[in-house]
Amino acid sequence: MHKIFSVSLALIVLCSTVSFTIEKHFCGDTLIDVSVFAEADKCKMEVSEMELDKITKESCCKDKIDVVKGQDELIVKTIDDLDVIQQLFVATFTYSYLNLFEGLPQLVIPHKNYSPPILVTDIQVLDQVFLI
Repeated sequence: MHKIFSVSLALIVLCSTVSFTIEKHFCGDTLIDVSVFAEADKCKMEVSEMELDKITKESCCKDKIDVVKGQDELIVKTIDDLDVIQQLFVATFTYSYLNLFEGLPQLVIPHKNYSPPILVTDIQVLDQVFLI
């Protein structure tokens, strides 16, 4: 859950700072091509209209460019930008949060250094006691 949240926040910051343009080419009222990062393809009529453009000075082809601007500057704040009361709150919260958790006591194993006695004979066989 923590990784998903971190990745989603990183993507939100990335998407808010990216700028891009959407270029649309119309021939009359008909949309011919839309392009996001490259130049939109021109229609075949535009080549023939370039010759007529010299005569009529009006073209039926139009290019529309929409610019989506991202955030230019990110504001980075430090602890010095906070008021004295806010600095006191952050310091108190950090201190109390870190001291909230106690360490685990060391697990004491009483027979850690005890070695078992050497078995001379198998007692189960000697007493004829078997698990069935």
